[in-house]
Amino acid sequence: MTHLARLERESLCDTFDAVGPDAPTLCSPWTTADLAAHLVVRERRPDLAPGIWLSPLAGRLEEGQAEYAAKPWPELVDLVRSGPPSWAPTQLSSVDDAVNFVEFFVHHEDVLRGDGQVGPRREVSLREQKALWKTLKRMGRLFFRRSPVGVVLERTDGKSLTVRGETELGTVTLRGEATELVLAAYGRRRVADLQVTGSDEAVQALWDAPLGLS
Repeated sequence: MTHLARLERESLCDTFDAVGPDAPTLCSPWTTADLAAHLVVRERRPDLAPGIWLSPLAGRLEEGQAEYAAKPWPELVDLVRSGPPSWAPTQLSSVDDAVNFVEFFVHHEDVLRGDGQVGPRREVSLREQKALWKTLKRMGRLFFRRSPVGVVLERTDGKSLTVRGETELGTVTLRGEATELVLAAYGRRRVADLQVTGSDEAVQALWDAPLGLS
């Protein structure tokens, strides 16, 4: 059975092929070419990748990323599609899934929902939905660690997960498919199809908070 990161990588690259290098993404002002270049640098250029997190190195990262973004589109997409280089730990499918599955899923949605409209544009398999929920169970507290309010994630089948304990501002419940809950956890709430329960003050405080890993 093909592992999840490989499936999502292939699906994202198919979408890249379909939309071309100049399509908008949720990572504005990045186009699809910029996003693809980011993925290549992240995976193939460990000498540049620290600039993602360390601002003193950001300029060098931006220059390197721009060089990749300027490559012919089919060549750039092939670099993403071909997967990690031979020396990378992500050659192991278990490591690839742990490191890249959610990364590729979220960035795929960045392309599919690049027009800013709410809701899914594709059918996500039950296998992927389960893996996304597992990610929320494992890392949900980290994603929502800076929330000033309590946060409960609830699937449409009723299963729920408390990722932030109640505060004096109260608690917000986010209800939706695992795909939509992951997008909210990564700061893409404006395109996530969710039912949100909580006081206006609590909801606004949650949406104003910096969510995700950064």
